[in-house]
Amino acid sequence: MTTPDHQPSEPQPPVPTVKDRVHRSSAAIAGGVVMLAIVLWLGLDALFNGHGRTPWLALATMILVVPLVVAFTLRPAVYAGEDRLRVRNPFRMITLPWGEIAALRSSYSNEVVAESGTKYQLWAVPVSLRARKRAARRQTRSEAAARDGGGRSGGPGTGPGAGGGVSVVGRAEGDQIVEDLRELLERRGQAEGAQGEIVVRWAYEVVVPAVAGAVLLVILLAMG
Repeated sequence: MTTPDHQPSEPQPPVPTVKDRVHRSSAAIAGGVVMLAIVLWLGLDALFNGHGRTPWLALATMILVVPLVVAFTLRPAVYAGEDRLRVRNPFRMITLPWGEIAALRSSYSNEVVAESGTKYQLWAVPVSLRARKRAARRQTRSEAAARDGGGRSGGPGTGPGAGGGVSVVGRAEGDQIVEDLRELLERRGQAEGAQGEIVVRWAYEVVVPAVAGAVLLVILLAMG
């Protein structure tokens, strides 16, 4: 009896995939839910209980307004993966390999700058000047507490500021997210799998209904 030259290799376990980290604005989502509830409540009431052209005007308004509310509140998101950054803005989805990103900026708005110089705003990571001020006040209080604690204990290295350093207080949420994205860019920017072309796709699922609602509303208003 002949024996096989080699035994069949054992199946290898699947390589675990790292899920994208998703960043969204909880305040925008909460506001969007409230706005949608109000629009649908008023619109459906006019649609079923209105007279004359009122139901048609209510229908056209809902077709126009609902996609826009979803676009600017529920839709925006930022997906940070190992190889690319996906930015889902109100009307576009931008996929940027880390190798094509030149910088991430945070000023009065958060934005990603491509190597070509094109800028894309991060709608899902809004800038809050109030949150920045709160973070700055917390940092100031932390530094003062560290200095006072060191002085009372007779020198640095003991008390609340143990270790001789100043305790670090977190940044504003939006600034911290941008800082995390910068670290990922530095780590993955030169990786082989993080190269490629930037892909921009329009959100036709938002644009088409909104345009249809606007056209229908204009026609109804023009008809008097």
